[in-house]
Amino acid sequence: MRRKTRQIMLGKVPIGGHAPITVQTMTNTKTSDVQKTIDQIRDVQQFGCDIIRVAVPDEQAAGAISHIKKAVSIPLVADIHFNYELALKAIDAGADGLRINPGNIGNIDKVEKVVKKAKKHKIPIRIGVNAGSLEKDILEKYKFPTAEGMVESALRHIRILEKLDFKEIKISLKSSDVMTTIRAYKLLADKVDYPFHLGITEAGTLWSGTIKSAVGLGSLLAQGIGDTIRVSLTGDPREEVKVGLEILKVLGLRKRGVEIISCPTCGRCKIDLIKIANEIQDKTSLIKYPIKIAVMGCVVNGPGEAKEADLGVTGGNGVGIIFKKGKVIKKVPEGLIVDELLKEIKNLDETLNLDKNSHDF
Repeated sequence: MRRKTRQIMLGKVPIGGHAPITVQTMTNTKTSDVQKTIDQIRDVQQFGCDIIRVAVPDEQAAGAISHIKKAVSIPLVADIHFNYELALKAIDAGADGLRINPGNIGNIDKVEKVVKKAKKHKIPIRIGVNAGSLEKDILEKYKFPTAEGMVESALRHIRILEKLDFKEIKISLKSSDVMTTIRAYKLLADKVDYPFHLGITEAGTLWSGTIKSAVGLGSLLAQGIGDTIRVSLTGDPREEVKVGLEILKVLGLRKRGVEIISCPTCGRCKIDLIKIANEIQDKTSLIKYPIKIAVMGCVVNGPGEAKEADLGVTGGNGVGIIFKKGKVIKKVPEGLIVDELLKEIKNLDETLNLDKNSHDF
């Protein structure tokens, strides 16, 4: 059962409550380069990104938000470190939300100024607690970044916002250590009812970061903890979105896009299964409606074992047998497998009465 939380609005996107779990990423362009930032936001949105965050390291970046906002259609969150005045400027420029790190934004007076302006403009704030930037007194108390210290930091800043009668809050408790992150979220889950933003910070490269994020976020989501997620990878933001959506899809929390079922290769395989599976996955990556595609190497793992798939192919001796819902519909040469399967996918939306522009909000 999903943890019960209050719901907040980030632009027109609901977070928490009974709303679908959202997927976020962050641009890696210079925010002051308005056109490149707009292009990247539009790009990741094609892959299913629900919310975008941009770095605001200087006044130029803060000012660029007003131009970016006019050109994109998903909520825009300003990421603020060290300088509370940039948070104020970002709000004035039209940011839909703020992410601040309480450990480095400044003293309480500065935090209060940001909170009051956010309240006036009716935008939410994410309290972003990172293990690497906890307050000095908390580090002295716990000796090193612990889950308990992260929770103490979060509660400290939650109380500040609550004293100012501000409750449009979401919270993140991120560490690069998976188990510390899991423990921190679980400790805080019973103490507050604010929505949680999940993430494993500085998770690593595409390969290792995907594994860390899948284990950490997947463990929490499977326990009903989490309302919005960001997979942090050293790489293209599109990959963060794709991995995030795949985690939700595997857990049955979102139904969007293609799910590929493919068998491991073995000595029975008589087609280039690896190449075909990867090509199908790549060429279907922008499909929005939910569809399950099976790519099987031989008759042992053919239509019978993948009968729950909407479409599939199983390999023969230099040929592919294409099936729909477990029933064979055609046999094609190996070189035409991908093209023929894509043709069937294009026809599938009519067969299943699916809307190509559908979204699960």
